[in-house]
Amino acid sequence: MKVTIIGAGNMGGALAKGFAKAAQKGNDIIENLSDICVTAKTQATLDRLSAQFPEINTSLNNAEAVRNADVIILAVKPWLIKSVAVEIRNSIDPTRQVVCSLAASIYTKQLREFFLEGTSGVSTLNLRMSTLPLFYCMPNIAAEFGKSMTFVTASNNTPAEATERVEKLFRLAGDVSVVEERMMDSGLMMAGCGIAYVMRFLRAMMEAGVEMGFYPKEAQRIAMQTMEGAVKLLRETGLHPEAAIDLVTTPGGISIKGLNELDHAGFNSAIVRCIKAGLK
Repeated sequence: MKVTIIGAGNMGGALAKGFAKAAQKGNDIIENLSDICVTAKTQATLDRLSAQFPEINTSLNNAEAVRNADVIILAVKPWLIKSVAVEIRNSIDPTRQVVCSLAASIYTKQLREFFLEGTSGVSTLNLRMSTLPLFYCMPNIAAEFGKSMTFVTASNNTPAEATERVEKLFRLAGDVSVVEERMMDSGLMMAGCGIAYVMRFLRAMMEAGVEMGFYPKEAQRIAMQTMEGAVKLLRETGLHPEAAIDLVTTPGGISIKGLNELDHAGFNSAIVRCIKAGLK
């Protein structure tokens, strides 16, 4: 599969690196690093990526870069999506290509409108853009390390084969959930933004560790290993988090005292409000 990523910022760059690492390890989706093409506004940005993965193709020309791709990923800011769609649409063949947008809150209907902008009098182009399979995808920056949680939704009447192709591609960067479009914002808050909330919890653990006498780097190592251990335990056992907590909280012990402090501080409520805040 040939992939073109338009935009090499934090998210586009993370995906490009994640796909490249998957190609280096070997897979049947992206077999060679040369099957990946990345574009950016400046050569300096592309040079930084090429320094790490010299076999990746890079380009400053979006329209040219998409011609040979099977999957085109728009990894640009929401306010740039329309201009990029107009820029590349003449180079797209909807019979063999699909387009995935990573722009937050740009739904497939609006994305379609961007590709159709001003084409009503150009029947051939209008017809082509009307049948182009479109996807709204939301990975997170852990994609670089194959640990993203990515949400995917398809435009109306998108062939199942196209959805399977996109799902397989993003699985190279982590786990994938194909959802109804109404769930995309919730997925964004839980995974796209949620990774920042997890980082904040880790930072708080570090601050507590430093207050108790650990140096910051050591506190960070302890907090990360503890978080990784908790996730591993849940994955391997299939336990509900509360059941796993019961394994640690002995009657009259110190763990329950800390958990009660979290409850007194409104921890659960704060987390729920935090994750839902972006939906307001």
